[in-house]
Amino acid sequence: MHEFHYVAGKLFCEGVSIESLVRKHGTPLYVYSQRTLASHFSKLDAALAPLDHLICYSVKANSNIAVLRALASLGSGFDVVSEGELRRVVAAGGPPKICAFAGVGKTEPEIEFALRRGIYSFNVESEPELERINRVAGRLKKAAPVAVRVNPNVDAGTHAKITTGTYETKFGIAFEQVEDVYARASELKNLRLRGLQMHIGSQLTGVKPFELAVRKVVPLVGMLAARYQLEFFSIGGGLGIVYQPALASGGADWWQKPQAKNILTPAKYAATLVPLLRPLKLRILIEPGRFIAGNAGILVTRVEYVKRTGRKNFVIVDAAMNDLIRPAFYDSYHEIVPLTRRNGPLITSDVVGPVCESGDYFAKNRPLPKVGEGECLALMSAGAYGSVMASNYNTRALASEVLVHGNKSAVVRQRQKLRDIWKDEKLPAWLK
Repeated sequence: MHEFHYVAGKLFCEGVSIESLVRKHGTPLYVYSQRTLASHFSKLDAALAPLDHLICYSVKANSNIAVLRALASLGSGFDVVSEGELRRVVAAGGPPKICAFAGVGKTEPEIEFALRRGIYSFNVESEPELERINRVAGRLKKAAPVAVRVNPNVDAGTHAKITTGTYETKFGIAFEQVEDVYARASELKNLRLRGLQMHIGSQLTGVKPFELAVRKVVPLVGMLAARYQLEFFSIGGGLGIVYQPALASGGADWWQKPQAKNILTPAKYAATLVPLLRPLKLRILIEPGRFIAGNAGILVTRVEYVKRTGRKNFVIVDAAMNDLIRPAFYDSYHEIVPLTRRNGPLITSDVVGPVCESGDYFAKNRPLPKVGEGECLALMSAGAYGSVMASNYNTRALASEVLVHGNKSAVVRQRQKLRDIWKDEKLPAWLK
């Protein structure tokens, strides 16, 4: 599941002690395991081997260029949602020719940049977008490869803020309208109808929603492929991960809970979907992000204070919602473990940050071992939607990031200097 484990009671990432990284780089600190990234990519790639397929890693999950380079070296394609993300992929050595450009609000400059770079396809969310892409492509004298995003109106049963496959969301074109949209798009002379795409939501831990959506859309894909010579069908991303427990190795300690029996694995995912997709004889694209990066990263934080009130035990740490917003934004669970393994009684605690918001917390009423000022904790499963969603709220510097590979480690983003936060701000003449 991942490469974070205890060695002689100390938390390690692959062959590197987390404590040694804290001594070198301080906290808050993101630590990523390259071996975990590679393992998750390779397992999914192998499971889909019966199909002509392309894994397009979803850059929004973790866009550090070292992470992107590690995946590009494995042959990964990329799913991007902005010009900035596409530029990151290029900077990391990823080939644009296997990049899909998604997102509901692509600007003309973004479309032009992507066309000049020769991307694989645009995932198109609306008819006005089709018209805009056609117009930009005509100006550049290019044929723009496109795939309409169909909204299959399948409820994935996930958090409302990461549901994308129902008619209540801003994404895609309604299933019933897609056939007519392709007919009209075929009349736009600067478009190349290359495929069809869908995506129903994120953090799905069962295969049933994927199966329902694929079963519903496959006949439509088959008909459109025959009519317009489509080359691919993108089934989107959304494969979930185990957030609880995060540690999968050894023993029956307090953080070890039984592994969920029905959690989605690449093998289960492929066993259900490959038989449905193989008859299409099309290239199948998949756009995972969290599945590859989520459990490949942790956020390490230092205890600043322990505050006891009549009702609560607050563990106040130096990381905050500006570093990892998922608990505050989604009420998400992240396993929290000490860097030094210990036994003994557990204390029900709230783990909170220093930001001046009541929502700045990582856990509430969580049984944790007794910790004191200066000790460090690891927030597990923080490799996806962690650093990428960070901000400078409360004028707090962005955390440093480290990549581990075997016994080696390297800083892949330096800790931001405080003065750099406001370096681009200027005083108007009348205030000087």
